[in-house]
Amino acid sequence: MKQGTGIAIGVAVVALIAASGGYWLGNKGALQSQGAAVVAAGAANAVGSTGKKERKLLYYRNPMGLPDTSPTPKKDPMGMDYIPVYTGEEDAEPASSKQIRISTAKVQKLGVRTEAAQLRTMDRLVRASGRIEPDERRVYAIAPKFEGYVERLYVNFTGQSVSKGQPLFEVYSPELVSAQREYAIAAQGVESLKDAGGQAQAGMKQLAEASLQRLRNWDISQQQVKALAQSGETKRTLTFLSPVAGIVMEKKAVQGMRFMPGDALYQVADLSAVWVVADVFEQDIGLVKPGAKAKVKIDAYPDKEFTGTVTYIYPTLTAETRTVSVRVELANPGLLLKPSMFAQVELSVSGKGAVVSVPVSAVIDSGTRQIVLIQQGEGRFEPREVKLGSRSDNYVEIREGVKDGEQVVVAANFLIDAESNLKAAVGGFGSSAPAAAVKAGTPAEQEPPAVKASGHHAEGTVDSIDAKAGTVSLSHGPVASLKWPAMTMEFKVANDALLKDLKPGAKVAFQFVERQPGEWVITDVKPMALAKGASAPASATSAH
Repeated sequence: MKQGTGIAIGVAVVALIAASGGYWLGNKGALQSQGAAVVAAGAANAVGSTGKKERKLLYYRNPMGLPDTSPTPKKDPMGMDYIPVYTGEEDAEPASSKQIRISTAKVQKLGVRTEAAQLRTMDRLVRASGRIEPDERRVYAIAPKFEGYVERLYVNFTGQSVSKGQPLFEVYSPELVSAQREYAIAAQGVESLKDAGGQAQAGMKQLAEASLQRLRNWDISQQQVKALAQSGETKRTLTFLSPVAGIVMEKKAVQGMRFMPGDALYQVADLSAVWVVADVFEQDIGLVKPGAKAKVKIDAYPDKEFTGTVTYIYPTLTAETRTVSVRVELANPGLLLKPSMFAQVELSVSGKGAVVSVPVSAVIDSGTRQIVLIQQGEGRFEPREVKLGSRSDNYVEIREGVKDGEQVVVAANFLIDAESNLKAAVGGFGSSAPAAAVKAGTPAEQEPPAVKASGHHAEGTVDSIDAKAGTVSLSHGPVASLKWPAMTMEFKVANDALLKDLKPGAKVAFQFVERQPGEWVITDVKPMALAKGASAPASATSAH
């Protein structure tokens, strides 16, 4: 019995061992598969985590597009961070080193505005100063052609108005009396010999005609000659009449004075029409043509405008003023226009047809060249040298350098000039070599020298703010770049946004440029605490 029981227990143990071994063998493959899956997942995760390769930093480039790179982070003279360039981005850099890069925030802060170059007809106004002068064709001098004496004056002061045929003065002349007697005697002889024939009568007629012609040559009026012929009486004096209605411009006759042949005793001018002689500058004279309409304004009559026509352009130039005289004729109703009055003349001139033009404010004129900033993209500008043509009041013709439709900077371009050291950018116009790429690890001494900033830095205290005029008065310390001592002065601001955080008494650090002689413009301003807090990292970066 015990033996049978032992056999049964042995069989049970063997069956249990066999079952346990089968379970282990059956699960061994599953465990191996699960482990492989875990390993595979880990490998996949590892691959996934390293699939995006880390970009290799090459160098840092100048944010303005200037040929200046650095192996370490740094700031440009205006405080802008250099832009990192990674592997594969070298070709994305601008092909031309002429381009200027400015951040979008900086563009908005400077108030940059662009406008498309367009085809326009350059009609314009040529302005000139002038003076009122009498029409020389309407000025008459009364000058006896014989010797005599002034017996009586009928017009006895300068400026008196006279009508045509009005008596001016009366003269006595022995020569005139003799000529009248000769004519009277000749006329009587002709009458007495009218029945005689032949040569005697013809000779007397010639004598009478010669005496009459002598009187006419002395400007004796036809009416006076006719009265003399009818009466035969010799008059002791002769009255001179005004040949035209006008104003006595000059009177030299004095009662009782002796005059000689050709002495101008009176000068009378007809002022119903006058001249305006305008002095047009040399550069504008080529635009003025005879027949052009002109508007004339006189200071004495600010509410009136007179209209005339250009009738003559004088052939000579005044060397001292570099001007050419232009004559404008205009009517003078009511004799409002007085000789020697000053006048402001506007001449309408037309251009040569549609030409590519940009606003005058778009041109930066250095004196030796003219430059326009072309917008090439968001925050990218290209300085381009141009050749200028004719000008109007607001636009200038671009003969070469800009095409129709290109976007040009028309506002704040001088600030871009200061912000990006434009002189350094355009200095490479003649050079085709691109900026050299400085790879990581390049010694610092191989770094190109820094470009000197165009702006100036100062610290001071706000005294007053005029938001309407866009100005701020500052008491600032010395400015080393300009060799200025500490002083209080007024600055303009590039845009109104610079004034919003300023208050009288605030201590600030600011940057400014000279837009034009004597006009100083703030381009950046920060509270002193913020400025000092921001300057520490910058200086630390520069020290690397």
